Amino acid sequence: MTMRVNYFTLLFLLLVGIAPAKMHATSDSIRVKGVALYTPYTKISVPPGESINYSIDVINKTGSVKNAAISVMGLPRRWNYEVKSGGWNVSQLSVLPNDKKNFSLKLDVPLKVNKGTYHFVVAAKGLYSLPLTVIVSEQGTYQTEFTTDQMNMEGSAEATFTFNATLKNRTSEKQLYALTTKTPRGWNVAFKPNYKQATSVEVAPNATANVTIDINPPANIKVGTYRIPVRAANGTTSADLGLEVVIKGSYKMELTTPKGLLSTDVTAGDTKKIQLVVKNRGTIDLTDVKLTANQPAGWNVTFEPQKLASVKAGESAQVVATIKASKKALPGDYVVKMNAKTPEVTSDTEFRIAVKTPMIWGWLGIVIIIGACGGVYYLFRKYGRR
Repeated sequence: MTMRVNYFTLLFLLLVGIAPAKMHATSDSIRVKGVALYTPYTKISVPPGESINYSIDVINKTGSVKNAAISVMGLPRRWNYEVKSGGWNVSQLSVLPNDKKNFSLKLDVPLKVNKGTYHFVVAAKGLYSLPLTVIVSEQGTYQTEFTTDQMNMEGSAEATFTFNATLKNRTSEKQLYALTTKTPRGWNVAFKPNYKQATSVEVAPNATANVTIDINPPANIKVGTYRIPVRAANGTTSADLGLEVVIKGSYKMELTTPKGLLSTDVTAGDTKKIQLVVKNRGTIDLTDVKLTANQPAGWNVTFEPQKLASVKAGESAQVVATIKASKKALPGDYVVKMNAKTPEVTSDTEFRIAVKTPMIWGWLGIVIIIGACGGVYYLFRKYGRR
């Protein structure tokens, strides 16, 4: 008898203990018949720093108005969200019978987050609970990235080396980066964030900025490979980029004459041939050397040859310039500017040309003078005795 009483007592106590727990569980997952929350995207995979925009419907298939108090539960710390409907931030929606209302849930996944699966619930309190899942596809970071598709460039000592880099702020805050470099004396490095020269750039969270880096080597630099370190940094984060410049040699050209004489004379309307020398004073061969001239109006200057295919480093090439002066050129000094040009380097030379009067005019003047003297003498002899 005693054992039977103890058995029923134990059974009663178990039932009393289980009933409240069951009632509590039912109240947490309560679903009112005819009310639902719906979105087609219940499991989404994104990288760190991404924003997810859910479109969620509150569906009311009952015969009465339902007030849905919207809440989001179970999100980790530093995960921010925003609930909006009709352009407003909302916390409750009223839905007519046999109708539905839509709201948007914007969820910001932080940059500094562990890779993994995260569960949370969007609830219409006392009406319906909608479980959602976000899979973070990679390990998050709190850092800055400074990258370029081309780390190495080569060219002459006179060239400008232009690198196109990307600065990415992989933090959750706006960052102001100072752009700096450490180079040997004589090098000139210019930063152009977003194509405007500056020494700093502001980048929004999880955003990027284009940074152009122009590098000019010093004069008389030796052939070799040079490393140019650049940095984007502030008080909390930084990133380094190691650029490399390869100096192949130098382009230097001189257009002159064999003796260095840059003046001559010509008679108006006549031609004059001038011997020119194109000297390659650099360490790289010159190719496609084109010769041109800027002459006074009515003059004509031609070159033979008009173009040099190649002039090797340390060597020179001969060119003949033919200058034809205008027939109407008055006596005096004129300037003819001659130019030797390649895609890499240019050399200009100015020739001073003195225009002289043709000899025929001199002889004609003498004849006129003699004729005038003879006329005077004749008149004197004929009329002087009277």
